[in-house]
Amino acid sequence: MPVQKRNLREKAARPSAGQVRKKAPLTISRPEMLVNGSDRHFRRLVHGLFGFLARHEAVRRGHGARIGLAGIEYTTLISIRHLDAEEGDVNVNRIADHLYLSGAFVTTITNKLLKRGLIHKSIDTADRRRVKLQVSEKGDALLAELAPVQRQVNDVQFGCLSQAEFLQLLDLVERLIASGDDAVRLQAYLANSPAAKIVPHPRLRSARRG
Repeated sequence: MPVQKRNLREKAARPSAGQVRKKAPLTISRPEMLVNGSDRHFRRLVHGLFGFLARHEAVRRGHGARIGLAGIEYTTLISIRHLDAEEGDVNVNRIADHLYLSGAFVTTITNKLLKRGLIHKSIDTADRRRVKLQVSEKGDALLAELAPVQRQVNDVQFGCLSQAEFLQLLDLVERLIASGDDAVRLQAYLANSPAAKIVPHPRLRSARRG
């Protein structure tokens, strides 16, 4: 673009001397999230989370693709493997709780893994209504093949954190998931109840927890 034309465009974009720039409404009202009365840092956080999650999803897809799986299939498979080793009793509801997903969705994914011979399903002898999940030898072999690359990539992705920061982040993320659930319920309530009073600082269930 010619310099003269670019200068004219930039000049047109600037507010004139008598023009007042409109102030955008705040996106949050909690004083803990405002810095000098501005929500700019809060918006930086939210948009930064978008950026991190997009990159983490790309990493997850890459892990899955290396062993021929979709990202969520890989996540479900490795969750079954680790929970079985740590707890010894894995079922659809346990995986759903662990991954913050619905039981119906996890059932769909586990059925795909079952068809590919990556997991086994068996009836729980203590409760025949429950189905136990275990990774098959074929699934174990795929996860073992992935592990060296997985460790190297994960080391780089989280290499900026000290152990103290890592544990703090883990706690923060789990608390944000709980308060996020509250926010989704509140949003649905306000959408379905137009006459509901909107207050600046709703006292949600998660805010009252420890």
